[in-house]
Parts: sequence; structure tokens; C-alpha cells
Amino acid sequence: MELFELIGKQVWGFFSLDGLIEIIKSGDYKSLLSYEGMRSAIAPLLPVILILELFRGLLYKQFKVVSYKISFFSYVFNSIIGRYLAIGMTLVCIGLFEKYAIINIQFTWYWFIYGYIIWELAHFVYHYFGHKVRLFWCLHSTHHAPESMNLAVSHAHFFLEAPYADIIRTTICMLAGVPPAMLFVIMFIDGTWGSFIHIGESMLKDARLGIVGKFILTPSHHRVHHAKNIEYMDMNYCNLLNIWDKVFKAYQPERDDIKIQYGITRQIKPSSFLDSYFGEITALAKDVYHAPGIKNKVLYIFMPPGWSHTGDHKTSSAMKKTLQTPG
Repeated sequence: MELFELIGKQVWGFFSLDGLIEIIKSGDYKSLLSYEGMRSAIAPLLPVILILELFRGLLYKQFKVVSYKISFFSYVFNSIIGRYLAIGMTLVCIGLFEKYAIINIQFTWYWFIYGYIIWELAHFVYHYFGHKVRLFWCLHSTHHAPESMNLAVSHAHFFLEAPYADIIRTTICMLAGVPPAMLFVIMFIDGTWGSFIHIGESMLKDARLGIVGKFILTPSHHRVHHAKNIEYMDMNYCNLLNIWDKVFKAYQPERDDIKIQYGITRQIKPSSFLDSYFGEITALAKDVYHAPGIKNKVLYIFMPPGWSHTGDHKTSSAMKKTLQTPG
């Protein structure tokens, strides 16, 4: 009975309905205008869209259980420990670095714009390292392992990735003067949009979003980010604002002539949760073990994925150069 009760709580918690139900029970709908009220109203939307996405996939015979397997087991595996570690790291970084902020700002609309731009920079830094440092790629690769795109993919993460991400993002924001209250609002907006941009083609076929896609990163941009096509690899690191992708020349719109292929370049066991979760760590451990000398062992940890001590590099940069080489 305790197992079923635990499962029931997890399912209920996934839909995030408690806050909205409390508002309905109280009849105080003015509270929807507050931050907590808006968060309570918006939080259930993405789980509902995910269920609709599943039903549409079934209706149009596009649903495949394997498309959700990695995401489902990642969510279950991470549902407790990963979440609390991330919250803990955020609070620790606030306590350590807030006092060293270069400026002190107020929670106003114009400073909020500043705060969000800083947040996007911090997100870019964490995300860039997640692709360019092999140790951090081991934490991030689980998110890229699914070979199809749907809202469930937003739950496919290694349990240590969220703490790692929040250490970098929170530290940068604190040092840049973003107050904690503003940071938590930004994190909620970022998390909501960051989940939505994983929406699948069964719900949103053309995800460019028209003129809106000129100013923000859309599901189309994020589909590009999840592609293993050489032309698309390691692009579109930001989450909502595309400013830093453009500044650091990592911006890539979806192309009509290149169909997106999802997943990672390493050959993994089809739809294997264990391989998607631990495979990159195992591969790194093997490379470090077999590498000659301490220097090469360390380099395997901190160089980009695909780097080799033999010089036969399979990094994304090396592969992109082959596209530019005539013949």
C-alpha cells in the first residue's frame, strides 16, 4: 500500500495542481495576479499539454513507447534527490556570493530586463560547458539521448546536472547583482519556457512561431539544438532570449534542406535508459583508464567530447571543418 501511495503522490505532484486547487477552494481569484498565483495557474499547463501530446500521438498513430522511456525513467530516478540537490546548491550559492555583488539593484521592470539578460548569459555559460567539457557532457548527455522530441524530454536529465547548472547560473547572477527574489521569478519563467520548447511535432509541426522567432528562441531553435546533424551540433545554447547565441556566434535557425536527426553521435543501445544515463560516464572512464600518461588522462576529462590523445579528433568543431573542406 505504501508503494501505491508513493506512486500516487508522484503522479499528483507531476501535475502541480495543489496551488490552483487552493485558489479555487478559497475563491480568492485576485491572488492569480500575484507571482504565487500566476505560478499556481501556469504550473499545471505543461503536464496537461504533455498528456494531450500523448493522446494526439496515439490518435495519429505516431506514439511510440520507446520515445518516452528514457524521459520517464529519468523523471522517476531524479524526482527526489536531483530536485533537492538543485535547490540546495541555489541557496548555498546565494548565501556565499550575494554579498559580493558588483551592483545592488531593485525589483523593477527595467532591472528585471537586466536580470533576465544576465540569467541568459549564465545559462549560456553552463550550457556551453555542458557541451564543450567532457566531464560536464557526461551530466548533460542524458538530455540529448532521446531520438525523438516531445515534452517528456524536458525531464530527461542526469540527477547531478541540475545542481551543476544552478551552481554556475546562481553564482553568476548573484555576482552580477540579481536579487534572490528576482532570480526565483526568472527561474520559474525559464523553467516553464524551457519545458515548452521541447514540444513535439505531433502538437506543433512548424515550431518557428513566425515573426516571434526572430526575437526569441522557439521550439524550432531547440529542435536544432537537440540534433546530431553536424550542421546543427552545439548551437542555440540559450533558453528564451537569443542575444548571447548571436553574440558568441552559436545561433542556428532550422533549415528546410536539413531534416533534424535527434540523439547523440555515440552509438547507444536503442532506447536504453541505463546506457543513456551512465553510458557517457562509462566511456569517459574507459578513455581515462587507457590514456597514456597523467596529462592525457586529465585532458580527456576537460577537453570537448570526441577529443583524442592520438589527434584523431571527433569533436563537433573537427566534424564541422570536414564540411568546409572541398572534396
